[in-house]
Amino acid sequence: MSFLAPFKDKKVTVITTDGRFFSGVLNTFDLSTNLVLTDTSEIILGDINAIQDSEEEEDETQVIPLGVYFIRGDCVVCCGLNDEELESQINWLEVCFVYSFHNEWCDAI
Repeated sequence: MSFLAPFKDKKVTVITTDGRFFSGVLNTFDLSTNLVLTDTSEIILGDINAIQDSEEEEDETQVIPLGVYFIRGDCVVCCGLNDEELESQINWLEVCFVYSFHNEWCDAI
């Protein structure tokens, strides 16, 4: 039995190898972890450096509706269930900062 079976027909978030975030309902999957999501949106985190340079702390995170979306299994880093109540409380500006800090730290190594 696949570890994704309990996630079928539930809202999930998928992170891909190129660092993209997708949120949608897991419609189907296969043994190669190819995923088909419905009601999918891509979450694009704002540029924390641009936000820090500006005088206003405005969250530039974008949510782009995609509809039905196929993600190849070799691109999937992780797939997890969404907690909709918790998701509504996420401060994406803070996530941008941590993500940006991590990338700068990794580049310095």
